Amino acid sequence: MMASMAMVEQRVSRRAWPPLLHKVVKTVRAHGLFEPGHHLLVAVSGGPDSVALLTLLHHLVPRWRLQLTAVHFNYGLRGLESDEDQAFVMSLCEALQVPLRCVSLDARTRPQRVSLQAQARDVRYRAMARLAEDVGADRIVVGHTADDQAETIVLWMLRGAGITGLAGMPVQRDEKIIRPLYEVRRRDLLEFLDATGQTYRQDSSNAKPIYARNRIRHQLLPLLSQLAPAAIDALCRMGDLCREDDRYLEDQTASLCASLVQPDGVGGYFIDRLGLQVQPLALQRRLLRDVFRRMHPSRRPPSLATIEAVHRLLSSKRGGERHCPGDVHVQVTPNALLVLPAHALALPQESEGVVKRHLVQIPSVIEWAGTSQRIRVQEGTREAAHQLSVSPGWVMIVDADVLSYPLHIRPWRAGDRFVPSGMKGRSKKLQDYFMDLKIPVSQRRRIPILDSPQGIVGVLGFRQDERFQVSGRTRRCVVIRMDEVSVTEGVH
Repeated sequence: MMASMAMVEQRVSRRAWPPLLHKVVKTVRAHGLFEPGHHLLVAVSGGPDSVALLTLLHHLVPRWRLQLTAVHFNYGLRGLESDEDQAFVMSLCEALQVPLRCVSLDARTRPQRVSLQAQARDVRYRAMARLAEDVGADRIVVGHTADDQAETIVLWMLRGAGITGLAGMPVQRDEKIIRPLYEVRRRDLLEFLDATGQTYRQDSSNAKPIYARNRIRHQLLPLLSQLAPAAIDALCRMGDLCREDDRYLEDQTASLCASLVQPDGVGGYFIDRLGLQVQPLALQRRLLRDVFRRMHPSRRPPSLATIEAVHRLLSSKRGGERHCPGDVHVQVTPNALLVLPAHALALPQESEGVVKRHLVQIPSVIEWAGTSQRIRVQEGTREAAHQLSVSPGWVMIVDADVLSYPLHIRPWRAGDRFVPSGMKGRSKKLQDYFMDLKIPVSQRRRIPILDSPQGIVGVLGFRQDERFQVSGRTRRCVVIRMDEVSVTEGVH
């Protein structure tokens, strides 16, 4: 009897829900946005969308056993109006008995070419992620509607975006951020608020025509709706279709990255150039975009202009290099595309342990600060050289009669080539040699190079140049000995 009474109470309670809440619950269940018992961190600006969102979720608290925490961000950009928004949200949350966190954020300081709105969004999402962790929230809930989705799609379409941009906003992002109002029209929210007598704030900046989104909202979309009354729904439907296609291509790109992209250990990446070039153009662009996005502090994707410039470099027979926005440097070799943070190319100053060019006297002992190693150079007969070759450390023996002088020990320079022993006379770019060994860019200029007027004699600690090897005709030798090598292959 008591069980049946409880069921009746639940049915009555559910019938008491506002009609709009049934639509929101349908979206939540269809997409698995959250579950009974979850703790939700709800972003509340004080505008109609976020106020309706908090009010609707509050209706769900008893039946779904939800725990709500609200967060309000005050950027201080509109002076007294910003403070009044915060006071309104505080009053609303007090009436609903929902705990509230008010957070002051600064969006004025931002990277070059990043808009105030984009910077505010970035700092807001980072702050929400930190706060969700602090309060133990299972999900972060934001109040984007179907109208917001349509505006976003049109905005990206006008910027010439591809499928990713035309997909708009996902209903769930990074498995944490959810949009329960994703399928709700803004007009339905306003009707709900009017019917319940719930007040809200209006952000004066939303009416300013200086922002492209506002012009789309107040001018373009109303015109489209006159031409096609279901324009908002059609744009949202297109977004859903594009998202499925985009998801498939992202999965393909992830597989491609796993086989063609390797980290270099200092924040950059090696990309198999030949493997990438045989892929469809769509996947080439996506892979490049993914690598650049990994290197951006806010995971922001690069512009199409950047991707196209890098792709032209990739397709060039000569290769080359390019500095890209975001302090990213791209180098193209015959076999690889290197995408590197610009700081990785900077040669540290002498005070940080990198040496200048050293003139080599025979015999001599050189302290190589680049790797904190001692290099001993001496001359002797072939028999004496053989005895020295069994000494501890790394040893290289060269034919003294083949050498020309003076000899120098110096760091690697762009464009260096040598003929690695065992390559049957074929030369190789030193940059490609280092890449094959997976030596991080940050380590390469620390490695000592023995140089002569004829070219590189050897990469000390690694490999000798074949042209200077000892032969059956060798009488005099120069022996170069080093302590244990401190820069190794495959350092990550």
